[in-house]
Amino acid sequence: MEQEKDQKKKNSTGLTWLGGGVVMLLLKGKALLSLLKLGKIAGPLISMLVSVWAYALIYPWQFAIGFVLLLFIHELGHVLAAKRIGLPVSAPLFIPFLGALITMKKQPLDAKMEAYVAFGGPLLGSAGSAVVFAFAYYYHSPLLYSLAYVGFLLNLLNLLPIHPLDGGRIATAVTRWLWLVGLIGGLAVIIYLKSVLFLIIWLLFAYDLYKKYISRRKSSQIRTVLLKFLIPVEHLQEQGYLIPGPEHKRELPYTTYSDFDRQQYIGIHYESLDYYGTARLPMQSIIGKVKLTQLEHLMLETGLHLNAQCEVQFTAFENDKYYDVPASSRWKYGIAYFALAGCIGILMYLVHVVGNVNL
Repeated sequence: MEQEKDQKKKNSTGLTWLGGGVVMLLLKGKALLSLLKLGKIAGPLISMLVSVWAYALIYPWQFAIGFVLLLFIHELGHVLAAKRIGLPVSAPLFIPFLGALITMKKQPLDAKMEAYVAFGGPLLGSAGSAVVFAFAYYYHSPLLYSLAYVGFLLNLLNLLPIHPLDGGRIATAVTRWLWLVGLIGGLAVIIYLKSVLFLIIWLLFAYDLYKKYISRRKSSQIRTVLLKFLIPVEHLQEQGYLIPGPEHKRELPYTTYSDFDRQQYIGIHYESLDYYGTARLPMQSIIGKVKLTQLEHLMLETGLHLNAQCEVQFTAFENDKYYDVPASSRWKYGIAYFALAGCIGILMYLVHVVGNVNL
């Protein structure tokens, strides 16, 4: 009885030291100081607490806290990797029973950059699980053994070459043929795990591949988007200018440009009304022409305005150079990818063996 109490006390001490170590690590991380501001951390922190509460409905609360912390460490790996190459990203956001994610405020320039950010998650996440494994071995804690095993499994599954998992993003810098491996292997994982969530991820991935490679010709077809511009014309009317009627139609000259976040804009020039207006385009595009299709007269407090509806014809721009990665980089990413997956698999096996022996 005394031995059992000592063991529980030791397990509790192990959890305390592990939690304290995580807190100290976070507090000393210079890259995280900006995240400690209330405005930036409030949303992620609330989502983190909600996730802990949700998992605690099914699992012991200690396991729920540990699992969410491991998710946080995984996402932190992405954040640190992105910041290292100057790619702005959001703080991690937690979604109960779906995991966690970060959003990129600026898209990667190429597949190599995308793979670098993707590597950060399973790399730091596996390191975090290894620390939990070490604590589990020292304190002979069944809870920590379970957490370590789940942590390794989480990071290994994330390495499957399936978009939007990390492995699918890493595959862009190795070879896109790995997506085919993920497509076939994903079915085996679905059957083994019997996971509805993973089935949904796989179906979305399969549909994305279909759009990329089966119906790719459709992407070169001409598309249209309707944009509206509010044009003030009260001053022109007062000067005696002839204001066009609602049925007036014509082609308009235009310019296009992109900002540093690669968001494309179009500017239309209506010379006779001395008007120049801009609007965002839904995607990177090659513009065909801009047609004025409708003019609606609106009397506002500031005077007469024209609500101009313009039809923009365009074709989607596909940047094939995105996947141009030097052969040397492909080899490095490929070796690192398979080495990391192999190490995680070995560590999972060790957790299983050592955990059974020590318990």
